[in-house]
Parts: sequence; structure tokens; C-alpha cells
Amino acid sequence: MAKLYFYYASMNAGKSTTLLQADFNYRERGMHTMLFTAAIDDRYAAGIITSRIGIEAPAHSFDPDTDMRAAIAAEHAVTPLACVLIDEAQFLTRDQVLQLASVADEMSIPVLAYGLRTDFRAELFEGSKCLLALADVLVELKAVCACGRKATMNLRIDVEGRPVREGAQTEIGGNDRYVALCRKHFMEQWRG
Repeated sequence: MAKLYFYYASMNAGKSTTLLQADFNYRERGMHTMLFTAAIDDRYAAGIITSRIGIEAPAHSFDPDTDMRAAIAAEHAVTPLACVLIDEAQFLTRDQVLQLASVADEMSIPVLAYGLRTDFRAELFEGSKCLLALADVLVELKAVCACGRKATMNLRIDVEGRPVREGAQTEIGGNDRYVALCRKHFMEQWRG
């Protein structure tokens, strides 16, 4: 029976790298996959999943209006899919997570979703919240805080490296905007 997986972590834990490795493993065995990434992430070329270590792969872009189940069903009708992989899964809507659960349950296609658990305020993203509630398998990927402990939090910083405590939930950025920290160091920075 196919399952819905949620691989979650803070920034810099290798989520995209792990996704691309899983995709490679399927393709190396002659199996077909379908990759998705969030259209909102405009740091790279549209429809490309890029890892910080320099590997990348083309992907379908999704936004809040994308019917994930319909897109997957259309692709599956042409080329049977062995797996669907979602990068930036925190940007999924509740309806999209339900659609992905349906893909696993009714179409028997495993779905591997990769994303952040929380935002810079330590609050769950909508997609992450729904995946934590509905996924069959939850896997925490590990990042490392500067102190050596497991990093679980994402601290947003300004151009001078100071903590940002207010603002929109989503602000696209990498190491220039976010620092992965353990809870202790996140709370110290957050409180000021």
C-alpha cells in the first residue's frame, strides 16, 4: 500500500538534496517519477528543484490553485508513476495535502513531501500542519546549530544579521535571510 511521507526539518538540513537522491534512485531503476516545487520560491529558475550542493532537476511548479491530484492523474495516465516528490511542501494548502493523501490511498502512488515544519515565528505552515496530521510516515531530517546541537528552528535575520520578529510568514531566502538554530539559541535570539 502506498503511503504519504513528510520529511521535515529546519533550513539547511538537506531536504532538497534528499529529495533529489530519492528521485535519482527511482529513475536509476527505470521507474518514472513526478516532481513538484512551489512557484512562490523564485530564487532559482521556474520549475527547477535546486540543492545547495549544486544538484538540480526539473519539476512542475505548484501554487495554491494547482489541483495536485488532477495533475498527477494526467501524468500517470501517460506514463505510470512510481513516486511523486514534493519540494517546499510547507507551501501546500490543506486541500492539496488531502489531494496528495488521495493519490497515495486511491491511486497507490507513494508521495514524498519535503518541507519546513515551522516559520521564523515558530508557527506551523499550513501545508506542514496538514502533513503532520495526515502523513503516514513522519521523518525529521537533521540540521546542526552553531553550538553543535540539532537545529529545529528558523531565525529570520535582516541584512545586518539581526533577528526579525515581525513580518509576513513567507519571505523567500536562503542563508542571507535565515539561520537554522537549536531551540535554546533561537529563543535567546528571539527574546533579544
